[in-house]
Amino acid sequence: VQLQACGGGLVEAGGSLRLTCTASGRTFSTYAVGWFRQAPGKEREIVAAINWSGGVTTYADFVKGRFTISRDNAKNTVYLRMDSLKPEDTAVYYCATDHTPLARSLPLQYTIWGQGTQVTVSR
Repeated sequence: VQLQACGGGLVEAGGSLRLTCTASGRTFSTYAVGWFRQAPGKEREIVAAINWSGGVTTYADFVKGRFTISRDNAKNTVYLRMDSLKPEDTAVYYCATDHTPLARSLPLQYTIWGQGTQVTVSR
């Protein structure tokens, strides 16, 4: 399976974006998917993760109440809705998956990564 992330861009603080992660090659409807981000000079960190069915989601504390992860398995797609964006949310955002149905929080637990999409939040 290959992943492609898109939907990033430049937005003012307080604005919204929706990122999309689309799988190709084979379905990932039985796999969990995570969204991660990496800012310059910082380590890659978990933003949110969703299990195979969409019934279980987890969020990093710094995005709780602002971001929403969801999936549409019929479209082989996972979304990250980002509201109330802050300048500190500026980073490259990646989606990732692995051959497991359970949502996990560590980058090393994912083996298949998309290419990343840049999100820039201005003050």
